[in-house]
Amino acid sequence: MARILIADDHDIVRRGVRDLLAERTDWEICAEARNGAEAVELTGRLKPDVAILDLSMPDINGILATRQIRKLSPDTEVLLFTMHENEHLIHEVLAAGARGYLVKSSAVGELTRAIDQLLQHKPYLSPTIAEAVMDGHLQLEPKKRSSPSLYNQLSDREIQIVQLLSQGLTSKRIGTSLGISVKTVETHRANIMRKLSVGSIAELVRYAIRNNLVIP
Repeated sequence: MARILIADDHDIVRRGVRDLLAERTDWEICAEARNGAEAVELTGRLKPDVAILDLSMPDINGILATRQIRKLSPDTEVLLFTMHENEHLIHEVLAAGARGYLVKSSAVGELTRAIDQLLQHKPYLSPTIAEAVMDGHLQLEPKKRSSPSLYNQLSDREIQIVQLLSQGLTSKRIGTSLGISVKTVETHRANIMRKLSVGSIAELVRYAIRNNLVIP
């Protein structure tokens, strides 16, 4: 029986996905997560066959969660299930190791088709995105850019701290959340701002949003 994890910070979305997938008697929902950190922890522990992730989640977004899941459980296929169709986000998702990308506006049957494909270790893209790939507007491999992805410039911990800063958390709250000292948080923050050449937290958050580290 195929084991599936669902991660989305909206209860109603998780319930809708769960109810839809429950129609398949050969599938089991082995876990649900409300944020990216929970998704990573549960995947590392339970090793599901497929992890369905929202792209915009608290603490750790879907891109960073995908990277960490692929390290912890290489056999787990990742499907991003999201409202976003931004080209650069799609590149980041594929580069992170996801093999599926489905927009939430897709027909209901597309979700089960996507999971069936991933269970065979075959990639699946939302029909509108697949059409763009066929037309040559997108490539399955990330395009070369004039500047490298921030996901490669920063460590996973630094990316997570950027995301928590963007949520308005203080260094003390971030330290408590991550189990590290305030001094360590401030050291990470200083290194991040140096690497990205920004002079304030507000500027850092704007920069991170523009470059898809923070996904509204």
